[in-house]
Amino acid sequence: MIKTVNKFKYLLLILLISAFVIGNMKAMAGNTKPHPKPLHTQPKDDDEEVVTNLIAHSDDGIFNSNASYTFEVKNTYHTDQEGRVAYVVTTPAGKPVAKDSVSVKISKNSSNSYHFTVPAMKPGFYKINFMINVSDYDDTTRRAFGIRPKEIRSGNPRPADFDSFWQTAKTELAAVEPNYKVTEKPELEKDNRRVFLFEMKSLDNITVRGWLTIPKGSSKSRRFPVFVGLPGYQVDLKPMLGEDEDLAILTINVRGQGNSRDVIHTKREDYITLNIEDKNKYVLRGAIMDCVRTIDFICSRPDLDPERIEISGGSMGGFLAVALASLDSRVKLVSAQNPILGDIRNLVGVADWPMNDIKKYVDNKPGLSFPKILDNLDYFDIKNFAPTIKSPILVGIGLLDPLAPPANEFAFYNNIPSKYGRIRIFKDLGHEVPKSFLEEDGHWMRDTFGLF
Repeated sequence: MIKTVNKFKYLLLILLISAFVIGNMKAMAGNTKPHPKPLHTQPKDDDEEVVTNLIAHSDDGIFNSNASYTFEVKNTYHTDQEGRVAYVVTTPAGKPVAKDSVSVKISKNSSNSYHFTVPAMKPGFYKINFMINVSDYDDTTRRAFGIRPKEIRSGNPRPADFDSFWQTAKTELAAVEPNYKVTEKPELEKDNRRVFLFEMKSLDNITVRGWLTIPKGSSKSRRFPVFVGLPGYQVDLKPMLGEDEDLAILTINVRGQGNSRDVIHTKREDYITLNIEDKNKYVLRGAIMDCVRTIDFICSRPDLDPERIEISGGSMGGFLAVALASLDSRVKLVSAQNPILGDIRNLVGVADWPMNDIKKYVDNKPGLSFPKILDNLDYFDIKNFAPTIKSPILVGIGLLDPLAPPANEFAFYNNIPSKYGRIRIFKDLGHEVPKSFLEEDGHWMRDTFGLF
């Protein structure tokens, strides 16, 4: 049984990290709010309104064959509301595949419910918009649903030399002396934790930095389990503080991010395309190796337990967590929230970012072709890392995610060895996970590592 106080301390820690990651990526994605603002076509009294509620007949928005919904409408106007309720189903790329509508009349001060069953669909994910257009009210509710997503498979093959490509990167990293430097920062301490800045040499002899916090007053012989927070896109991770007395917390800023920008310091929008024309020099190759070096750092410390390491990240941090879990068996638990860059070739026409930025970059580079870039990106596709994941992994996704669409997430997830993977699906969320996911992650980590 987990102590309640520890559970909530851990939850607070993850929320702090997620706030960095998710807030940043929401800004990039734009407004993903599932309920657009209603359009009222006539003046009304303050106490008059139409309220709608869409109920999916599945807790997670996943169906075996036919998706079904109930659309509830409450009319508090003092007049009847007449018009239509309709739905349109499209593919992730926006191609219509089904639609239906019914005439409605909602008497004044009353409620009605309308039931819809979508025709049977092939395995995959679909967008569904419910529209209401009545006398004094227009609104659209946007949702998505899945049909047997565990049957989703990508048609894009893994490069034959994928494993050797990454083994070469690890060999190059091993040849770089880490030259670890650790500096205590007492001015940053609070909540009974010591704070350390750590620096180390990584691939290409680039210095990367991060933060380590350890409970005060511990014995010199004690080895702490380690929680590692991996950064989202262009996120500056800070020291993570809390009252946990049994856990070390480490955050790493990979090259070109946070306090690791002294060599690579691109504009925000340029980071994703830095050296993308050469897979051996692409920025994410180095960033992944920075994460491997972080595990090296943990294993070099007598006060950190190399047998109890959890890595966690959202968005690009989720991408890094997946890659690290694939390449380094020293990782024992993995939490990946909304990981990006899944089934990359099938992101084209589905996810604006990062494909639009990549296309813009290619267009401004004479002699560079988009197919060549896709060939390079195959080595950074999380679905291609998945088959060699060596640790239990908990994945969280949102069906309304514009940056990590659910079909792409399942193309990745379905490649994970079945004994390791667990997935949680949140039908009403975009590029985020709820507190319940974070709390489950906290229970899982503390149970696995024996932190009671």
